Parts: sequence; C-alpha cells; structure tokens
Amino acid sequence: MVETRTYGYCRVSTNDQNIEKYINQLIEYGIPGEFIYHEKITGKSKASEREQLKALLKHVRKGDTIVIESLTRLGRSTKDLIEVSEMLEGKGVQLKSIKENIDTTTPTGKAMFGMLAVMAQFERDLISERTKFGLEAARARGKKGGRKKTDESVLKKAKKLYDAKTLTVAEICEATGVSRTVLYDYIRENKYTKM
Repeated sequence: MVETRTYGYCRVSTNDQNIEKYINQLIEYGIPGEFIYHEKITGKSKASEREQLKALLKHVRKGDTIVIESLTRLGRSTKDLIEVSEMLEGKGVQLKSIKENIDTTTPTGKAMFGMLAVMAQFERDLISERTKFGLEAARARGKKGGRKKTDESVLKKAKKLYDAKTLTVAEICEATGVSRTVLYDYIRENKYTKM
C-alpha cells in the first residue's frame, strides 16, 4: 500500500504580511516544516501563476491531504477556490482548512465544498443576468451597447499625426485622447488613405 502524506500550503500577498505566522500554525497542526509549501505572491494571481502551489499540486498523490490555515490562503476568489478544489478532487487529494473547519475527507466537508461550487455558479449566473438585463434596458432606451464611438475628426487628426511621424504613438494618444487600440484599428481601416 502506498504511504499517504499530509502537506501544508500558505500564501501571503504582501511583504507586510508575516508568512511565519501561517507556517507556525501548520507546524502546530502537526505538519513537518519540510512538507509545507509557502510563497509571497499577490492575491490577484491565479492558481496557475503560483509557483509553490503548482509544485505542490504536481507533487501530491492520490490519498494525500493538503492542510491550509484558511481558504483565503489558498484562493483569491470563490471561483479560484473551486478550480483548485476540482484539481485536488481529480487527483484524489483531500483538503482541510483549519479556520473554517472544512475537511473533504468527511461528508460534511464535501457538502460544504459542494455549496461553494453552487455559490460560485450562482455568482457567475447573476453577473451574466445583470449584463444581459442592462444591455436589453439600454436597447429599449434606444442606446447601443459597447464602447462610445470616437469622433471621426479626432481620429483623422490622430492619423495625420501618425503619418507625419513626428510624435510617438503614446504622445499622439495623449494629445488626442484616442486609445492606442482605436488608433491602430483606424489606421488599418484607412491604410491607403492620406488626409
């Protein structure tokens, strides 16, 4: 029978936060220091951008358990947490969170994570519904969705400056208020037109 192991993972998002606090909590929980993966990386980073988390996910085997101090140490959003938990479930790896007292080795823990998945889907559906409703309401008032169209005379001025090659694209955008993307789109559309 293959021996199963318990690993720890923690992340802090700024240099101000003390990672030692989280490492010590995991050691007190009974996880040896050499089995604790930790990193300092912004909370906005996706799971796929966290090197230590990636290394841990690569290392764990079926039957292993990952212990975290709290769900906030693992994911930056409900969606992120669900993605990580689905990866773990796919590998047959369990998850325990000390603060929230979640343990996916128990039926209650699995149910709690299932509820998180339902809430994440509900959140996505609400955003989609609000966007759809907003667009329909705008159309009913005679407005079209999307970006506000840039004035043609401003675009012509920006293209003239571009053709003159006296200013950088950044300077043209700053002077005219036209974004780089809109300018390049307009240049492509009017490639052979000199003004």
